[in-house]
Amino acid sequence: MKLKHGSFLWYLYLDKLYCLLSVRNVRALMEYFHLLDVHRNNTLNDVLFYHFLRHVTDLRRTQIMTIFNMLDWNAVGEIGFDQFYMLVCILLAQENHLEEQFIFRHSRPVFELLDLDGERRIGVNNFNLYSFLFNIKKQELRELYHDFDITGDCRLNYKEFKLFTIFSMDKYQKRQKAGKEDKEKSLFRKKLSQINRSFLGLAVSQTRGGHAQVGAPELDTGLNGRRHGDTRTDSTDEQQQ
Repeated sequence: MKLKHGSFLWYLYLDKLYCLLSVRNVRALMEYFHLLDVHRNNTLNDVLFYHFLRHVTDLRRTQIMTIFNMLDWNAVGEIGFDQFYMLVCILLAQENHLEEQFIFRHSRPVFELLDLDGERRIGVNNFNLYSFLFNIKKQELRELYHDFDITGDCRLNYKEFKLFTIFSMDKYQKRQKAGKEDKEKSLFRKKLSQINRSFLGLAVSQTRGGHAQVGAPELDTGLNGRRHGDTRTDSTDEQQQ
């Protein structure tokens, strides 16, 4: 899923630590919600919701309606601002590659979203149905239930789900640390390369200067360090005497 460049959501900022919007952004989002609410019911029906997501994302129709059914907890055919705000935070988290951070910080609301039957258990089918919202691949989903389904009933209770979020967050932080170290190493190599090029250029310049001195005419000295011209002058003087 990608946000469309230039859409309203494109300009909202999601805090990377807590995965929440600032007060100013929440106010702007509320005004935007009221603009979408053409019926003035403080809700959005499925038609308005569909056109909103088609305008701001590249989601398909089936995905949009799947999300609407997930948010419509009471099956009344409408969603309020609370559900709308939750959705926007999820979309921004995915756009900024903060899915693990978001699930960890908001594990209880996410668990309740995925618990469609209200049984306080998340089945693998329900999780798979909405996995595209959190960028979870099928292989990762299978490993999730294999590693964290402690009760062995092919469903996750909240404690098992919370363990999964903690584990995912740990992997996310390790990736962030490794990426930071790789970036620092790359920057160090770049600076070292620049320094080496500078020293090489200086060495070449000094070498060229040394050749110029070697090629310069040298003073021709004779025996005992005396010039040939001085020797000839001495001989002439002796003959005249």
